[in-house]
Amino acid sequence: MPRPEILNPLFALVTSLSGVGPRQDKLLRYLLGRSETPRVVDLLLHLPSNAIDRRARPKVRDAVPGTVATLEVTIDRHRPSLPGRSRTPYLVYASDETGDVLLTYFRGKRDYIEKLLPIGEKRYVSGTVQIFDGTLQMVHPDRVVDEQGLAKLSGIEPVYPLTEGLALGSLRRAIALALQKLPTLPEWISPEVLRRCSFPPLSEALRRVHVPLELTDILPDRPFWSRLAFDELLAGQLALALVRAQLRRPAGARHAGDGHLRSKVIDALPYALTSSQREAVAAIAHDLQQPMRMLRLLQGDVGSGKTVVALLAAAAVAEAGKQAALMAPTEILARQHIKTIAPLAARAGLRVAIITGREKGKDRRDILAQIAAGELDLLVGTHALIQDDVIFKSLALAIVDEQHRFGVRERLALTSKGDAVDVLVLSATPIPRTLVLTYFGDMDISELREKPAGRQPIDTRALPSSRLNEVVDAVGRAVKAGKLVYWICPLVEESETIEHLTDATTRFETLRERFGDQVGLVHGQMKGAEKDRVMAQFAAAEIHVLVATTVVEVGVDVPAATIMVIENAERFGLAQLHQLRGRIGRGSEASTCLLLYREPLGEMSAARLRVIRETTDGFRIAEEDLRLRGEGEVLGTRQSGLPGYRIARPEVHTQLIAQARDEALRIMRDNPKLDGPSGEALRCLLYLYERDEAIPLIGAG
Repeated sequence: MPRPEILNPLFALVTSLSGVGPRQDKLLRYLLGRSETPRVVDLLLHLPSNAIDRRARPKVRDAVPGTVATLEVTIDRHRPSLPGRSRTPYLVYASDETGDVLLTYFRGKRDYIEKLLPIGEKRYVSGTVQIFDGTLQMVHPDRVVDEQGLAKLSGIEPVYPLTEGLALGSLRRAIALALQKLPTLPEWISPEVLRRCSFPPLSEALRRVHVPLELTDILPDRPFWSRLAFDELLAGQLALALVRAQLRRPAGARHAGDGHLRSKVIDALPYALTSSQREAVAAIAHDLQQPMRMLRLLQGDVGSGKTVVALLAAAAVAEAGKQAALMAPTEILARQHIKTIAPLAARAGLRVAIITGREKGKDRRDILAQIAAGELDLLVGTHALIQDDVIFKSLALAIVDEQHRFGVRERLALTSKGDAVDVLVLSATPIPRTLVLTYFGDMDISELREKPAGRQPIDTRALPSSRLNEVVDAVGRAVKAGKLVYWICPLVEESETIEHLTDATTRFETLRERFGDQVGLVHGQMKGAEKDRVMAQFAAAEIHVLVATTVVEVGVDVPAATIMVIENAERFGLAQLHQLRGRIGRGSEASTCLLLYREPLGEMSAARLRVIRETTDGFRIAEEDLRLRGEGEVLGTRQSGLPGYRIARPEVHTQLIAQARDEALRIMRDNPKLDGPSGEALRCLLYLYERDEAIPLIGAG
């Protein structure tokens, strides 16, 4: 179904706006998280993080130090920097009838400043005023305008999240042009919800957030931002409801056998299943026998044994002569799953294989032939599984290892390879209830609460980075004793913008000077095969220290590793710290996790480190994370807000999630095919918030 034409102006590329050239395009892609040129709508949904109030127009005598003021002054004289001493500032003396103010420029260009602030002329200067040596001064005024320019100076200026190289002014200009393209869209929120929540129309919400009349207009809990958050949540919930309606249709032949393969897998396990694993396996077997398709979320902490439950689910469908597929978001994870599954499957007589981007040529052709002939019971892979040439003889169960990385589209592409396929979603991050609704809608949930037997507790300590040398010495002693150590850094290579963060490459080099060939390095920019080679060396104890970025966060299983050092721990989110720490404590030896932080610690960072030291319960950590996580400043990922959502914020809009869900269920009840004008409006909504992958499902089947 084509996109409604009324949206075309919003889907024009940002490069169609005047002043947005190839350089800006590259910076905007990075800022807005797009792999291709962003569209006008992407700019409009990039909301301010703050605002500057330039409405205060005091006389010089009344200006309050530490505040932003706009002063009307006469320019008296210039004192350029001294020749050969570029460090001395360029000073401009200015005054009004009540007093003097000093305008200070560091590394100021003389001809530019003389033109900007001509002697004897009147100018309006706006910026933060300070007292220095008893004199009022303004360092690098934000705005310098004449009488005409003053009329255009907005009283309240939004401040946006930026990326290095992108000036605030040019982003503001682009957004102002984008606002001019905004068409009059039909209203998709029902009158009752509009009234109950006091939401303004969409166009007014966008205009007031980008061109605020009051400082409070840009706050997430006010009606303008909340309206946009509700739209985003409603689009997500409606897409989920459409998928659910499609997945929940009555299914034909059901998919569970008599249990003989499952008991073989259980017998092959070196330990007994935990009680929550047994409950999950029973619940899945029950779902597989029902006349409706299964849609179950299996969530459990790092190392709680999800892969084994997934294998038992695959064994249940294999007993009925059907096939299963397990899709993981990364190659490391897919290989991790097969490593756990293969030996157990072999002992139970289950036929398994793996397919990722790396299986090529004859190997790949052989696997495809086996899966098409029904000679494989379980195929593990990355999204290579959903390519057109992967054809199953009788796919009955799709297991998706989620990590929030697969969209609706991938899940559906996998289920479309079979008939009435049951779906089991795995999540290694325990998700608080409110968020389960957001991501998965009304799924059935199994939780794995216990750790498998034999897991050792992890001793977690936080140390200031001033004690780095002691930590390196301790690592030296551990290496001497034959222990394996993870050393996690936040960045891959040095960045000019984020000072004081240790990048993995530099740390690798400093540790190698000390420990020689005992040290290896893995990060996300390396090729898959190279990463795997270093990981294999670490697992085989050929190297003893593995320096890594967060690429090891998921799915890396080296039971012999017992020590983890995390640098700049204050920069990581709670869930991420918990995931990283879960890489140790997997064997029979006690493990230690050292969190190195830079002083001074902010309140939020201190709270996060406190929680991670106190508990290893992922469910508690997930709840605390949601409570604490205001604006996450976690590197490289916008971890504030909900993964997959740009506007909705968990700490502000939780009550809107339930309302959006109720509204989506009402729409599915009253107008499941999205017919008529209200349906057309809802299609606009789905396209605007990139949930249109659900549109082909409308009324399908």
